[in-house]
Amino acid sequence: MWSYLKHHEAFILKLLDEAQNGALSGEELEKIRAYHLQKIAFFQHERFIHLIVTLFMGLFLLVSLFFSMIHKTYTGLALTMLLLGLTGAYIIHYFHLENGVQRFYGYWEKLEIYSGNRPCPKKKTKKK
Repeated sequence: MWSYLKHHEAFILKLLDEAQNGALSGEELEKIRAYHLQKIAFFQHERFIHLIVTLFMGLFLLVSLFFSMIHKTYTGLALTMLLLGLTGAYIIHYFHLENGVQRFYGYWEKLEIYSGNRPCPKKKTKKK
């Protein structure tokens, strides 16, 4: 999933660079904007599924830890260690997925500005 996210991000960054230089028409920008919005929806769904899985892995880890504290067995300890590793991996994966989707929101806003659907924000100046 990370490579898919990075591939799409590289694609969008290349297109944003072209849009900033004025190399893309309005129709092309609209197609790119719709395509990117579709990808955002896909990654949001993926992020939601991974959030649920991560929460359940954390719950199973806590149950296993509680069981291992009550019934001191090697099997319970092994299960707890396995779930600890899996939960850590899911947290790292979810972190990367969440940050990638957040970056995609910023790219979508830039596409909105370049396509003329949103005015460019003015820079704030300090008043004297």
